[in-house]
Amino acid sequence: MSLPFAKKVQWERATAISGFAEALLALAALMYWYSYAMSIWVGNGTSVALSGKMGPEVRFQDIGGAALIVWWMHPVTWLLAYFGLEGAVRLCAGAFGGHSCGTFPLFLADKIVIMSFRRRKDAGDGGGNISSFAGAVRERMHVARLQEVPDELCFTKNESGEILEIRACRRKQDWTPPRTVRYLDGYYRLEADSSAGGARPFLYRLRRLAAGVPGRTVLLYAPPDAVIRNVGS
Repeated sequence: MSLPFAKKVQWERATAISGFAEALLALAALMYWYSYAMSIWVGNGTSVALSGKMGPEVRFQDIGGAALIVWWMHPVTWLLAYFGLEGAVRLCAGAFGGHSCGTFPLFLADKIVIMSFRRRKDAGDGGGNISSFAGAVRERMHVARLQEVPDELCFTKNESGEILEIRACRRKQDWTPPRTVRYLDGYYRLEADSSAGGARPFLYRLRRLAAGVPGRTVLLYAPPDAVIRNVGS
C-alpha cells in the first residue's frame, strides 16, 4: 500500500537530499569515531609501554600503527563506511540518474516487519498472486528456450500518425506504457505491450511524437542489428 502523498513527492530530489545527509552524517560519525577510538587505544598502549610491559624496543609509532590497524578492522568502522558509501550512491542516483533508492535498513524493515502485515491482507488474493507467479515462471521458461535474435521493427502510417511496432525475443526492462522512447532522432510514446508466441513473443506498439525533449526518464532504444520487415505509408 502506497502512502497518500506518495505521488506528490519528488522522489529523485528526496533521494539526493537524504543521500547527501546520510553521507555527511556518516563522515562526521566516522571522524568522531576515529578521534575517540585512537585517543583511547593509543593512550592505553602508551601507558602499557611506559610501564615496561611491552619491552624497550617498542616505539610510539608502533603503538599508533597498531591502533590504526585495529580501528580499520573494527566493525563500527565498516558500518559507518557502508553508510557513507550508500549515501554517496543514493546522492548520485537521485541527482544524476533520476532514480529513487531507499536505504538498506528501511528495505529490511519493509521486508521483515511490513510484509508480515501485508500477508494477512493479501491472503484472500492468494489465487490471483499464485496465478500471476505461475504466469511469470511459464514466461521465463518459454523465453529461456528461445534463440536470441535481433528485434524486428515495423513502421506504418495512418491518419493519426506514424506507428512503430517492435517485436523482441526478450522482455524489455522498464518498457511500460506510457513511457517515452527515443529511436534514432525520433521520439515515440509507448502505447501498449503484449506477448504471444513465435521467435519474438514480445510486442511493443509505439506512436511517434511530433516533438520530444531529452530527459532522464526517456528510454534510449538503439538496437545494433534490428530487422526492418515492412515500411508502410
